[in-house]
Amino acid sequence: MEQGRPKPELIIFDCDGVLVDSELLSCGCLSAVLAEFGIALSLEQALELFLGRSTKAIEQHYRELGQIVPEGFLPRLKSQVLTTFAASLQPIPGIAGVMAGLSVPSCVASSSDLDRVALSLDVTGLRTHFGERIYTAQMVRHGKPAPDLFLYAAEKMRASPARTVVIEDSVSGVRAGKAAGMTVWGFVGGSHYRGRDGAAILSRAGADRVFARMSDFWEA
Repeated sequence: MEQGRPKPELIIFDCDGVLVDSELLSCGCLSAVLAEFGIALSLEQALELFLGRSTKAIEQHYRELGQIVPEGFLPRLKSQVLTTFAASLQPIPGIAGVMAGLSVPSCVASSSDLDRVALSLDVTGLRTHFGERIYTAQMVRHGKPAPDLFLYAAEKMRASPARTVVIEDSVSGVRAGKAAGMTVWGFVGGSHYRGRDGAAILSRAGADRVFARMSDFWEA
């Protein structure tokens, strides 16, 4: 926390793009699977529209455009993402060291489905740091950028929102954390921010601080 502020009661980590370097992989899968169903979406558009969002948000987006996502789309996307993650997913550099040295209670709050988060943490060796303290958009009515998921996680962890720090890599996640009354640290060290001004993007969204290396986790 900032100098003079009390130590946080809880640190909530987003998963994709914060714990695991998955955003380019998952958005690539989304673009490819939509193409299979005749819907054009570039990787850049996928990052712009759906970074940090749930599959429910994808369906809603196309519904508002008057396009119905075909019935087989979500199972196909899930299968493609899980296969890709199992073969290629890597942890964010330095995150294992951060977790090993963490003395503050922590949990995961992700827009992804529970089985995808569990696979991500298992494949990258990070599951041991969280156990069953994993909360997803499936558990609340409204996903990010609504505050519901972060408030739900804080309630389950018995922590005050005002004493909670959220680590997020997406605009929707930053907005969700701020709407929940939490301190938000934006992380821009994932491969999806190469060539993009992530610090400006997340600062505009309301992040209290932005950093690009896990080795700088505790630096004010």
